[in-house]
Amino acid sequence: MALTPVPGDQLAAVVTAMDMRERPLPKPLPPSPFRLVHWDKPDSERYRTLFRRVGEPWLWYSRLAMDEERLRAILDDPQVAVYAAVDRGGIEIGMIELDFRAEATCGLTYFGLIPELAGKGHGNWLMAHALAFAWQKQVRRVWVHTCTLDHPAALPFYRRHGFVPYKRTLETFPDPRLLGLLPAEAAPQIPCLGSERR
Repeated sequence: MALTPVPGDQLAAVVTAMDMRERPLPKPLPPSPFRLVHWDKPDSERYRTLFRRVGEPWLWYSRLAMDEERLRAILDDPQVAVYAAVDRGGIEIGMIELDFRAEATCGLTYFGLIPELAGKGHGNWLMAHALAFAWQKQVRRVWVHTCTLDHPAALPFYRRHGFVPYKRTLETFPDPRLLGLLPAEAAPQIPCLGSERR
């Protein structure tokens, strides 16, 4: 067994790649008080705000680090679909992002609800919609990635919905809290070593 040192200003995560290669059998959508709104070419700041609200506890940062041109290239692409889950008051409480840019493939690139809704069954409703949208086109494969920084229930949740793990990789990246992309108090379950050494 080998231990690989990780610099204090970096994070490391084991990424599990998962996919499904057959369309799930149709079944009724789980009931929910929420609804989904398709965001066609969403405003960058509105998108980043929802991305941050959903992903901050798990240190999602990639879209926060992108410059405007690169982000717009994704959000303006007709092969990328963004949906916001909204509550009865019209407040955004979750997101689905689907990437159809690879032939016959859909990537579930971002999926989640705000942390206050975790563990209450709403994820089943959101995933039912995500899979229905993902398989609407001529798709033969849908993939998703999860990692050891995600919610502990993420991997079994994806498996329960039909995704099968097929590969693991080790990812290292700068701690987004030290870069100022996320607040220092984000994800307290993941120590921010760089700040403790200063």
